Amino acid sequence: MSSSHIPDGDCLFCCITTKEKETEIILTDDELVCFRDSKPGARHHFLVVPRSHLGNCSTLQREHIPLVEQMKEMGRKVLENNKISDLQDVRMGFHLPPFSSVPHLHLHVLAPASEMNSRSLSRYGPQSYWFITVDNVLHQLKTQGKVK
Repeated sequence: MSSSHIPDGDCLFCCITTKEKETEIILTDDELVCFRDSKPGARHHFLVVPRSHLGNCSTLQREHIPLVEQMKEMGRKVLENNKISDLQDVRMGFHLPPFSSVPHLHLHVLAPASEMNSRSLSRYGPQSYWFITVDNVLHQLKTQGKVK
């Protein structure tokens, strides 16, 4: 990860990653932090964020593929830790700008997707105009070098 993306003291998620703002950390490593979404869209709704400040999924470049893959893996791990075994009944992805409420890259991890209500489906479901799956982001980065 580029060292130019240092934490931003005005960013809510940067404050969580640096422990300036208290929240329950579910899983963490040297590069990522996972915590519960404050407005859950599913029974299990987690956010995986990099410790370094990155704007949103549209700022990602080919060089960020390993980071996005790590985010996806942490999302899978937190689901497994919460006894979610059906990984086909999961939504993992990012909000597309301008529909991102916090301007810090964050992966939404939601399960079970089959139990999401209509409001949640409009925000995170397959027909949402402003939600892109992590697999689609990775595909775009690998084939086009950026997210469109």
